Amino acid sequence: MIYDLRKKIQQIQADLNQLGNPVSEIPELITSANLLRSNEYLSKANEKKTELLSTYTQYSYALEELLSTVFDIQNDLKDILKQQSSIILSQRKKQLKAKTKSRNTKK
Repeated sequence: MIYDLRKKIQQIQADLNQLGNPVSEIPELITSANLLRSNEYLSKANEKKTELLSTYTQYSYALEELLSTVFDIQNDLKDILKQQSSIILSQRKKQLKAKTKSRNTKK
């Protein structure tokens, strides 16, 4: 999902870049024609920017979910590590007790 969103962001940015800079006025045209051309450009640019913001929002939420999952996994791994350390420690204590008993019985 994150990969797809990233690709969509790149495509929207490319579309926005393809629009180029705002159109400059052409002296031969009347003011209203220049305003229409400018308005058309601004409408397209605004639409792409809105789409880009929406996609970035989705991307951000997806990253937050991913990060939350990573933290959950990290906590699970910490718990597993604590359990394993506890098991190893208790096994060592048992081994030491067994060695101590066998030494005491040999005397």
